[in-house]
Amino acid sequence: MAGRKVFAGARLRALRTQLKLTQAELAARLDISASYVNQLESNQRPLTAAVMLALSEQFNLDLASLSTDASDRLVVDLREALADPVFGDAAPNLQDVKTVATNAPDIGRAVLQLYEAYRKTNERLANMDAALARDPQASVQTAYEEVRDFFHYADNYIDPLDRAAEALSARLGQPGSDRLRALIAHCGDRHGISVELDPRQADETLSRFDRAARSLTLNGHLEPASQFFRIAALLCEFEQGAVLDSLLDQASFKAPEARAVARMGLANYFAGALQMPYGSFLAAADALRYDIEDLARLFGASLEQVAHRLSTMQRPRERGIPFFFARVDAAGTITKRHSATALQFARFGGACPLWNVHRAFEAHGQIIRQLAETPDGNRYLCLAWSTEKRMGGYRGTTRRYAYALGCEVSHASRLVYADDLDLMRTAFDPIGISCRICERRNCPQRSVPPLAAGIIVPPDRRGVVPYEIG
Repeated sequence: MAGRKVFAGARLRALRTQLKLTQAELAARLDISASYVNQLESNQRPLTAAVMLALSEQFNLDLASLSTDASDRLVVDLREALADPVFGDAAPNLQDVKTVATNAPDIGRAVLQLYEAYRKTNERLANMDAALARDPQASVQTAYEEVRDFFHYADNYIDPLDRAAEALSARLGQPGSDRLRALIAHCGDRHGISVELDPRQADETLSRFDRAARSLTLNGHLEPASQFFRIAALLCEFEQGAVLDSLLDQASFKAPEARAVARMGLANYFAGALQMPYGSFLAAADALRYDIEDLARLFGASLEQVAHRLSTMQRPRERGIPFFFARVDAAGTITKRHSATALQFARFGGACPLWNVHRAFEAHGQIIRQLAETPDGNRYLCLAWSTEKRMGGYRGTTRRYAYALGCEVSHASRLVYADDLDLMRTAFDPIGISCRICERRNCPQRSVPPLAAGIIVPPDRRGVVPYEIG
């Protein structure tokens, strides 16, 4: 944002600690005083253009990463948690929350973990589930929640896996139908792994790997894009095992199962990066003006895979448009969530009912658009569509999902979907994160009152919502 002061004390302090430098040594490298470094690290002074340039030249830092407020998502998460009435008058104001997110992000994440532990315990007590209440694991994050936060705070971009996948992709050849055969041949030639399809597979098993026989069997009902993805995910274990171990060691997960869940997530990340290598995918996205259907055809991928990949294009010095991406099931539950934008998804409740992703089930087969504004004033172009995933024949199961992909309006002109839209119009659809923290007073779709405000029930007047927000 033009004219915005950049405070990056926590990142500067982390850099200095990583390099094992004293403040005086860092000051000498940057040609500034040690007291100035101290003021920068304590966020008493913003970074100047000269200091940012010196950091870039001395330590090869990406200027975009310094000027981007990486604490935004932590602020949103903390505000949502602190809106709970349990905090009462002790809840800090927005400026205090921003200070914590900027200066002490680890403390902020610890508060989120503590709040999640409180909610789990409270829910168990509310359900009078004595067995779960005695569970010694009841006060920690679940494995999936830990892994979700691992990707969440990495901006959903894993550099060593991304670059390794791009290098292997170059050896497999240009995107096209031959890449699947090339990948299968690579598995056989390099690792002695055979790949076969089982057309009789009737259950939900996508793949089975026989380690002794080094044989991978794929469900014969999988589309070619999914076949490529499953093979690539397995290949990651054989070619990037040491990298996976290093990433997982650094994560220091607490839940015993989190390491296994994260390993699977990282292998899937590698698969998506191999299917859509960073450089060529970003160039094609720009050339095709982010038409996800054209990108899917070009790279032999599904719309879900393309949208997910777009949300990961955050390589330093080669950043793409910051996108958010989410997958929603038929019950309205967000089952995948990634965001490189200021828009964050609800961690503790349902998604905003005014968001167009909920209407995607009604417009099956179409990509629908929405110009939306969040309570913080940010405006977005939101795309949504739905798909059905079938496994098997007539008696096979069908899973239905809706997908959301979007970016801030400032980037929307680069998308083909914005060509006939008036991006300067004053009327944008009001959406929020979730009803429980939304500050809007006149929403006809509100499901519950905001936790941070009281309500008034007029005795002689009834509206669509049976109360007023105090």
